[in-house]
Amino acid sequence: MQCYKYRRRPPMKKLKRPTATGLKFITLTSTRTFKLRSCIETCIQMKEIATQNFQRICEAYEILSDENKRQIYDIYGMEGLTSGLELGPKLNKPEELKEELEKLRRMKEQEKMAAHFRPSGTILVNLSLPEFLDGDGIMRGMAMSSEVHSQLSKRNTVAMGGNLEVQENSGGAAASAVFRHQLSSVSSIEFMGSAGLQGIIGVQTTRELSVHSTATITFAKSLRDGSVNLSNTWTRQLSETALGNIQLLLGPQSSIAVGWQNKDEKMSASGRLEIGTSSFGASARYSRRFSSKSHGRIAGKFGSSTLEVEVGGGRKLSEFSTIRMLCGVGIQGIFWKFELHRGGQKIIIPVLLSRNINSAFAVGAFLFPTSLYFLLKKLVIKPYYLQKENRRALENKEKTSAQVKEARAGAERAQRLLQNVANRKRNRQVEINGLVITKAVYGSRKALKRREESREAHDESASEVIDVTLPLNFLVNDSGQLKLHGGVKKSGIMGFCDPCPGEPKELYMEYTYGGQSYEVMVDDYAELLIPQEDHRI
Repeated sequence: MQCYKYRRRPPMKKLKRPTATGLKFITLTSTRTFKLRSCIETCIQMKEIATQNFQRICEAYEILSDENKRQIYDIYGMEGLTSGLELGPKLNKPEELKEELEKLRRMKEQEKMAAHFRPSGTILVNLSLPEFLDGDGIMRGMAMSSEVHSQLSKRNTVAMGGNLEVQENSGGAAASAVFRHQLSSVSSIEFMGSAGLQGIIGVQTTRELSVHSTATITFAKSLRDGSVNLSNTWTRQLSETALGNIQLLLGPQSSIAVGWQNKDEKMSASGRLEIGTSSFGASARYSRRFSSKSHGRIAGKFGSSTLEVEVGGGRKLSEFSTIRMLCGVGIQGIFWKFELHRGGQKIIIPVLLSRNINSAFAVGAFLFPTSLYFLLKKLVIKPYYLQKENRRALENKEKTSAQVKEARAGAERAQRLLQNVANRKRNRQVEINGLVITKAVYGSRKALKRREESREAHDESASEVIDVTLPLNFLVNDSGQLKLHGGVKKSGIMGFCDPCPGEPKELYMEYTYGGQSYEVMVDDYAELLIPQEDHRI
C-alpha cells in the first residue's frame, strides 16, 4: 500500500506547479493577442486597398459611361485620356482624335527637350535722366549675360555662358564653362573655367553631410595674377521653410559671411551679413504675396561702399511672365527700376531720376507710379482681363454643354444607385455622433469662391458645380473616416462629374464629427483625409 501511495504522489506534485502553468497561460494569451492585432492590421490594410480599388472602379465607370472617353480609350488607351483629350470639344472622328493626340505628344516632347536644354539670360540697361537733360545722352551703360544648361546624361551636366559690359567709353567681356558630374546620390563635383578680364580655373565639390545639411568646397585660381581662393560653405535646413548658411573665403580678399532665407506660400525673406578684411556689408529683402498674381517687395543694402533702399511690387502677366517696378533711394540718388521676367530671361532697366536726395522728390517718385498702376489696373487692366476670361469661359461652356449635360445625367443615375446605402451609412454615423457630410460641392474654383462670398447659390454658379454630398457619405467607412487619394481627378469618383471641363476645380465640404462643425476646401488632385482638427470652424 505504501508503494502504491508513493507511486501516485509524483503526478499530484506536477499539478501543483503554479509558476509553469501560469507562464504557459500567459504565453498562450500573448500569442492570441498578437494574432488578433495582426488580424486587425491586416483588415485595415485590406480596407485601404479596397478603397483604392473602389476609386479605380469609379474611374473605369466614368470612362465606360462616357461615349467620348470610351472611344478615346478604345483607340489610344489611358495615354489618350491622361493627355487631356477629354477636355474641350467633342472629337467624333478617329482622324480628329489622332491629330489632337499627336499635337499633345509634340507639346510633351518640347517640354522634355526644354528640361534638358535650359537657356537663361539677363539684359541690364542703365538710364540717366539728369544726363539726358544736360544733353549728354540718356544711356549710361549696358550689360548682357547669357547661360545655357544642358543635361548630357543622367549624371553629367554642362553649362556655358558669357557676359558683355559697356560703361561709357570702357567695356569688357568674359566667357565661362562649367562641367558637373554627380558622383553619388549625396555628392557631386564641378570643374569650371572662364576667359576674359577675369580668367579663372577651379573645382568645386558638394556633399550632403546629413538630411538637413550640405557642405561645399571651392578652389579657384586666377589666370591674371595667379592668386588662389579657397571657399567653404555650410548650409543647414533650419525648418521646413527656413535655410541658413555660413561661408568662409580665404584669399586676397578674405571674408566670412552668414546668410538666411525663409520662403513659404505667402512670403519670402532673406538676409546676409559679410565681414571682410577690407570691407563689410549687409543686405535684406522681404516679399509678400497679396494674391496669386501680385506681390510687394522691400529691400535694402548697407555697407562700406553702398547704401540703398528699394520699395515696390510686381504682377504676374501670364504663366511665364512677370513685371516688377521698384523705387529706390541710395548714394547715387533717387531712381526707378523696371524688371521684366520671361521664363529664364530678364530685362532690368534702372532709371536715375535725380542725383540729389530730396525727401519730397523721393515720396513723389514712389507715389506717382503707384497711383498710376492702381488707376490703370482698375480702369483698364482688370476690366480687359475679366472680359477676356468671361469670353473664353463662355466659348468653352458652349462647346462642352452637350458633354456636361450627358455627364450630369450619368452622375444623377449613379447617385440614385448609391442613395440607399449612403442614407443607411449617414443614419448610422448620426446615431454614434460620427462623421456626417452635411454639404459637399464640387466644381469651378471661381464659382465656389463666388458662392462663398455671397453665401447664396446663383444660377450662374449652380451651372458650374455639382452637389456631391450623397456619394461622399457613401464613401465614409465604418470607423468614421473618409479618404480621397491624391493624384486623381475627383470627377472620376462614382456620383461625380466634371461640370466645367478645362477649368481648375475644387471640392468644398462641410461636415460634423463629435458634435463639432468642420469645413474644408481642397484642390481637384489633392489628397483628403477627414476628420481633422485643422478643419474645425
